Amino acid sequence: MANPVLQRELVANLRSPRAFALQAAFLLLLGALVAMAWPSAPRLTLANPEPARRLVDLFFIGQFLLASLTAPVFAAGALTGEKERKTYELLLASALRPAQIVWGKWAAALLPSVLLIVSTLPIVVLCLPLGGVSLYEVLAAYTALLAALACFSLFSLLCSAHFTRTTAALVTSYFCILPPALVGVALWQLLGEWSSGVRLALFLGVLPALSAGACVLFFVLTSRKLWYPSDIGSEGRDIVDEQQELREAVGLVISRDEFPDRLFAPAKRTDLLPDDANPVLDKELRSELFSQGTLMPRVVIQISLLLAVPLMGACLYLIPIFAPWYLAYVLLFNMLTAPVFTAGSVSGERERRTLDLLLVTTLRPGTILWGKLFSGLRVSSVLTMFLMWPVALACVLVPEYYANLPTFAGMLAVVAVTCIVSSVVSLFCSVSFQKSYVSLTAAYLALGCLYLLPPAADYFARTYLSETPAASAVHTAAAASPFSAVFAFPLEVKNPNDPNPNAPKLIRPADWPLVAGYFAAQAILVLLLLAFIQRTFRNRYDAAGG
Repeated sequence: MANPVLQRELVANLRSPRAFALQAAFLLLLGALVAMAWPSAPRLTLANPEPARRLVDLFFIGQFLLASLTAPVFAAGALTGEKERKTYELLLASALRPAQIVWGKWAAALLPSVLLIVSTLPIVVLCLPLGGVSLYEVLAAYTALLAALACFSLFSLLCSAHFTRTTAALVTSYFCILPPALVGVALWQLLGEWSSGVRLALFLGVLPALSAGACVLFFVLTSRKLWYPSDIGSEGRDIVDEQQELREAVGLVISRDEFPDRLFAPAKRTDLLPDDANPVLDKELRSELFSQGTLMPRVVIQISLLLAVPLMGACLYLIPIFAPWYLAYVLLFNMLTAPVFTAGSVSGERERRTLDLLLVTTLRPGTILWGKLFSGLRVSSVLTMFLMWPVALACVLVPEYYANLPTFAGMLAVVAVTCIVSSVVSLFCSVSFQKSYVSLTAAYLALGCLYLLPPAADYFARTYLSETPAASAVHTAAAASPFSAVFAFPLEVKNPNDPNPNAPKLIRPADWPLVAGYFAAQAILVLLLLAFIQRTFRNRYDAAGG
């Protein structure tokens, strides 16, 4: 029996320009990586298969990370999109059973990602004659990749069933998917160095079995959510009762009257607004940001703190030379959270048909924009700084850090600047696009290109294009990324594995030109984006008769 949900979604997904553009970009990027990393030796010998093995590992890791990032794009909006279009109740009232709806949505979201993976087979076939990797390892890699994609897509669909907005479902999906994806990359690398047989057994047998069990669990939970939906009635609830949510919440709760919650979620106003206050900022902080409930912020905070505990212990205390890696985790957290609170600030007004009403008020464009920017910046900055207290604690408890206090002060400055840049880029996307979902996706894409692409390109150039002019140029371009900046500060600590107190210290050299380039590049970028935002908003304000 045909599944009408699957048929409709496939037509909408596979015929959309987004699907063709995504597949083209996916293949071009992976093909460019393989072409640039192709061994340059005139003759390859099986006695030294290391260059070919590194090439294949790079291909599989890049493919896995790209596919993991694209899987939620198709699945996170599958059910929240129905809620936003006010068709969710009509779908539930149809003759389809919840399991049929879930299966149709899941298959339609998974198939575009599967097509991306299958389309890379010709590139893999070109790499096999180089040696260094067996056909069984390729089979294990593709099996594990497809199993992980199926699990990630179904989990994103589960998030889509629980949330009312696509932005919340997408962010929660990324927060829960990225940690296991990074663990999978680490296992592929480590097991390849230790034992190929163990890697084959794990990725060809254990991982698919675990993914199948997780898929069954997610499928049952999603179907149960559709059997007993709590977010329907009068086309769904637009506003969540915070007191009721607080009583029913499991785990961490957000209380607006207590510290430190009131730093990012102040209590609703019970008195008159002061004359010199910004009404847009006050409205966004006290009502708008959490009008859909606190489920997504609570999930994000709990996951981030849970992951911070082992990273803090390993990077700040056990192996102090790895301290910049914990700062990299803090930067990644800000990169994921900042767009959530800013990317929908202006596009959300468009979707609610209130932007023109806002523009014809007596408020100036600058007042509106700064209110939107500071509200999102305040929330994302406070949440990010929650993860910085372990750094301050380590500077007090670890004597090795006493001589490195200027370094940690510089890293703190990098984190602060990153908070500002992430919010400004997100506001720029919110002004430029009509829908919040598109704005959020564009913000993630822009921040990914700005933050992650430069250090990845720098690592690639140092590994495969060393001692070439291209490697030097790519290293200079890495100054655009805060991840490169935190690793550019000097760090000198004792080797924890050497009991000799007179042993030489581990030294991470400084790269001051890169640090200076980072702050200069971010200042220029912020000024240019703010000028564009101000001009665009001013033109809209004049057109509205302001």
